[in-house]
Amino acid sequence: MKLKALSTAMILATVPMTGAFAAALDRSGQSIAAFLQPGNYFEAGISVLDPDVSGQDAAGNSTGDMAGDYYFPSAALKFQVTDNFSFGLIYDQPFGAEAAYSPGSIFAVNPDEVVGLVGTTPITAAMAGVANQATNVEVETENLTFLFGFQPNENWNIYAGPVYQTVKGNVSLRGLAYGGAAGFGSYDASMKEDSALGWIAGLAYQIPEIALKASATYRSEIEHKLQATETAGFGQDITTVIPAPMTPGKTDVTTPQSVNLDLQSGIMADTVAFLNVRWVNWEDFSIRPNYFGQAAQIVLGEAINLVDYSKDQWSATAGVGRKFSEQWAGNVSVGYDTGAGDPVTTLGPTEGYWNVGLGLQFSPTPATFIAGGVKYFMLGDATAKTALNDNVGKFEDNDAWGYGLKMGYRF
Repeated sequence: MKLKALSTAMILATVPMTGAFAAALDRSGQSIAAFLQPGNYFEAGISVLDPDVSGQDAAGNSTGDMAGDYYFPSAALKFQVTDNFSFGLIYDQPFGAEAAYSPGSIFAVNPDEVVGLVGTTPITAAMAGVANQATNVEVETENLTFLFGFQPNENWNIYAGPVYQTVKGNVSLRGLAYGGAAGFGSYDASMKEDSALGWIAGLAYQIPEIALKASATYRSEIEHKLQATETAGFGQDITTVIPAPMTPGKTDVTTPQSVNLDLQSGIMADTVAFLNVRWVNWEDFSIRPNYFGQAAQIVLGEAINLVDYSKDQWSATAGVGRKFSEQWAGNVSVGYDTGAGDPVTTLGPTEGYWNVGLGLQFSPTPATFIAGGVKYFMLGDATAKTALNDNVGKFEDNDAWGYGLKMGYRF
């Protein structure tokens, strides 16, 4: 069982075909499999997720489908500079969120609630405009990972490098689920893009003759300070709404540390088995915009987070890849994600998942391939929480479809 005979199936087995609907804000899975490919190598891909997440709010209303479709690209370039040294670049979008609720639930300001918010005060155009507005959230990150590898022999690979990361986000809270946006009718935060550095390090071991690969990769947390524009009370500067002085400052957001463990081995001629295990430290993650935190302390008497999680995420994917011919290969996989605790934030009110996946790869030449895949996610039931209430809705019997396309080239 030689490496050459397994090379097609190995590429497919070690490169995920679709992004994950994972716990908390996790998206790409942060794989470095491309860097462990032999020789010089390039790949580019795109993943698309189509989730259907709906439930019933605490007042008995339907929430509608609150999870928007999204896609994220990825790319990797690896150079084997010498027999003992390699260099790689990996681009991905590791964390993110996209939530948009519909009018008619407690995650929106309904027309009959506007009068209740303003009492007998004449309704201004800004106040009337908030009617039928609903909660929506968008968080985006981008990573550029630089990897430097040292291979003392054909079996070992020691690698490390810096990680450049950007983060930005927009939050609009509406409705009684958020205490009527803490009594002010609405709360909005626009967080400008911030960049910061982290690091990555890992160790890999392989036995090419039996297609064995094993690797352990650690990524550090990355600390950001975002400049946020915060408004409340129908678009007013939040500092004019709160009846007490507040201190200007940036919003601290630290993206979590993580560990990826990957194992692959030939199990028979033209067939490999693979396993990925991932841990992400979401328990220590939180988002508390500067003025939001101070306002909560003043109005409610306690500091609260806009977003946080109660548990770390554990996920695993296992499967088998097989080469059918010199040009065709395929794989099947099953995956599990624990989630990041329940109740969970309204940004993504599901608790983990089970999934099944299929992948197919075509290699028109020994140096090139194009691969596609599909995954079906059975999303775990969850109770949604906000900073003010641990039970604002139940989300059950939800699912998602993931699709991926990837092209690779050896040179």
